[in-house]
Amino acid sequence: MSSLALPRVLVTSQDVPAAGIDLLRAKCNVTIVPADVSTREQVLQALPGQDAVFIASHHIVNSEFLDIAGSNLKVVSTMSAGYDHLDVPEIKRRGIKVGHTPNVLSAAVSEIAVFLMLAAARRTHETRTKLEKGETSFGPQWMLGHEIRGSTVGIFGLGNIGQATVKRLMGFEVGRFIYTGHSRKKAGDELGATFVSQDELLAQSDFLVITAPLTNETRGLFDDSAFGKMKKTAVFVNVARGQIVNTDSLVRALRDKKIFAAGLDVTDPEPLPPGHELLKLPNVAIVPHVGSATIKTRNDMSTIAAQNILNGLEGKPLVHPL
Repeated sequence: MSSLALPRVLVTSQDVPAAGIDLLRAKCNVTIVPADVSTREQVLQALPGQDAVFIASHHIVNSEFLDIAGSNLKVVSTMSAGYDHLDVPEIKRRGIKVGHTPNVLSAAVSEIAVFLMLAAARRTHETRTKLEKGETSFGPQWMLGHEIRGSTVGIFGLGNIGQATVKRLMGFEVGRFIYTGHSRKKAGDELGATFVSQDELLAQSDFLVITAPLTNETRGLFDDSAFGKMKKTAVFVNVARGQIVNTDSLVRALRDKKIFAAGLDVTDPEPLPPGHELLKLPNVAIVPHVGSATIKTRNDMSTIAAQNILNGLEGKPLVHPL
């Protein structure tokens, strides 16, 4: 079969791990946008006539995108667990299959959650800054932080990443795990976590970890009111989506000591511009959305995103459909 007869697949970044690209090239005519981080204009220009699109970063797939793609488009696969950048109802309405890559990144993201809990609670950013300025002390009350041992850890959104986070914290002698969501989960019972109301989660958590997806319900949910219900000693950690949190409210909560500290893998805006208020605060540990950034996880994500496409083009169920 000539390459012209093969299905056409657009990959939106040349920075995609080779595992997925090699899988696609064996059965498809692959076009790769020649940029590590491609612009929307570059993607839209290469889009017409493609049979499938491999979304390598959070490009918005909406009616405009689908109109430009045209009637050939059969599969959209995003190399991510989150899919708030995809208009899933509109994609499905047009008869296009759509998939993502959940589960595979749960281990890596939950590791970052634990890392940020420790970094924020033990004041790593603040102490490093003091060290660089030559302002260290060895007094018994200097730079005291909080332990995970004996604490109440709250999980907002006990999905795959939330469950993986609880499992990784088992060895820390946590006093109690609590979680909230739409309903009590069997997985919560199996992990020994207690289902509570949202207000109870805010009031009782010594560590509050956000692992829920971004939806209309969760957007901006953590605002002045929410932070006002938390303990002044609480550590707030977000490894989900920045837009779940009102950034101005978080800045106020940290600056005015309404909470003890925050650990953030995600922010709003993202990335944070140099000089942003969050970067000036001593009681914040921030990394720039690197939760799934391990070699193994990104290779696995690439492979699954590619397999979603191959399955869709061959009329098979996607590995992880939406």
